[in-house]
This record gives sequence, structure tokens and C-alpha cells, in this order.
Amino acid sequence: MKLIILNDYDKASEWAAKYIRNKILLFKPGPNKYFTLGLPTGSTPLGCYKKLIEYYKNGEISFQYVKTFNMDEYVGLPRDHPESYHSFMWNNFFKHIDIRAENTHILDGNAADLQAECEAFEEKITAAGGIELFVGGIGPDGHIAFNEPGSSLVSRTRVKTLARDTIMANARFFDGDLSKVPTMALTVGVGTVMDAKEVMIIITGGHKAFALYKAIEEGVNHMWTVSAFQQHPRTVFVCDEDATLELRVKTVKYFKEHRVNHVAFRFALNFFGFKDDLSFHMLAL
Repeated sequence: MKLIILNDYDKASEWAAKYIRNKILLFKPGPNKYFTLGLPTGSTPLGCYKKLIEYYKNGEISFQYVKTFNMDEYVGLPRDHPESYHSFMWNNFFKHIDIRAENTHILDGNAADLQAECEAFEEKITAAGGIELFVGGIGPDGHIAFNEPGSSLVSRTRVKTLARDTIMANARFFDGDLSKVPTMALTVGVGTVMDAKEVMIIITGGHKAFALYKAIEEGVNHMWTVSAFQQHPRTVFVCDEDATLELRVKTVKYFKEHRVNHVAFRFALNFFGFKDDLSFHMLAL
């Protein structure tokens, strides 16, 4: 497990975007080798998506051979509703890059058979070879996707009834009217995300500081579903300073020093002639 601590939201977003960009470039995707990327919605990843769009427009990255799988979708909202996660992804990311529509996968909250839709989504992930990198964010209660407190830590993609706290938190996207907020959603499970080869979770803001504390300093607990990722062999938590306010001083010190040592190692490698190897550049992030 890694904890990357940046000064603020913008720096955390940039770091996350560079990490995604470099992972795709290292993978060297092509017509017979697609990079599979799991993606979240919400306010947290917006800065990351903006940077990825910038990298695409600068010619640094292409998404032509990338397949994406989104974490969740509301049940009952029309696909073209401004607050559907389908609309969110196209408005904030997909329409600004060169990804092909058929390579984007978002759960259909209006499917005739919602359970069959969830099962088909899992099958599509398997058929794509699994997720190389799953990017996520969390809520103040530590939920990832719509895996709210009490969710099984081995859960798969399924239909979920949303908690009152989640409905209230999302009301800001529906003119503050609780009656307009969907009460159900389709969501990948904790187990679905855990199956990814690598997981990166972005956590920013003081209002999520206690959730980060629960995620990395206390034991695995289904009341804080993000804590499950302590047990993933390749988890990267990316946060800003505000999100670390509940962590022990020695925890923050350890991870900051660990990153400094990696950066120093990268510069040493550059000094000895490894300047053009992108795998070494990853160490500087």
C-alpha cells in the first residue's frame, strides 16, 4: 500500500492524471491489446479528468485503445438526464478525448432486468481481461462506488438501495430536492474493484480525513468499505494535506519520507543513464 500526500486538490489531481497517463503509455496498448481502466464519477475525479484531457490535446496520450468501466449508475434516470453518470462521463471526459463509444462501459440503470445487467457487466470485465487500473473516490463515510457502510467486502456488481446520508449528500446535484434524488443504483462491488490488478483511490478535503484514517490506520471493517483495500497487493491512496488531518504524525512522516526516497532513487537512475525509461519516471510521481 502506498499513500501519496500532495499539497492540495490540484496537485493530487495532477499526480493521479500523470499516473494514469504513464500506466497507459507503459502498457503500450494497440488493436490487440487494450488497456482496461475503471473510472469513478463525482466531484473528486474532475481535476484528474481535466488534466487527462489536457495531456490528450497536447499529444501526450491516446485513448483509442483504452476500454473503460464505470463504477456505478443511478436506477431510473434517463441516460441523457444531466445528472446521470452516463451524462457526467461524456460531458466531463469522454467527448473531449479520442476514446471510442463502444469501448466505454457504463451500467444501464434503465435495463429491463437490472440483475442481468449487473451480471453482464461482470462478464464484460472478464472478457476484457480484467481491469488494469481501477480509479476510485470515496465518501466521508468511507464508501467506494455505492458500497455503503455494511456492504460485503467480497460483493460483486449489483443493485443497491441508497442510504439516507448518500441521498442527502447527492441532493446538491438535484437542486437540493431530496425527492428528485434516485433511491437506488447499480454499482460494482468491493470484490469487483479488488479484482483489479491495481487500485488508485483519490481522497481530498478535510471532510474525508476521518475516512482516510479508517482506511489505512485501523483494521479492515465492512462499515468502512474503503478499508478493504489495505489487503490489495497494489493500492495507491492519493490525497491532499487536508485529508491527512486525522492521521498520526508518524504515519504522515513515514509516507512522506518514503516518497522522498523514491524520488531520490529516480534521480540517481537518471544520473546513471536511465533518463528515457518511463518506468523509472513513475518513481518521481
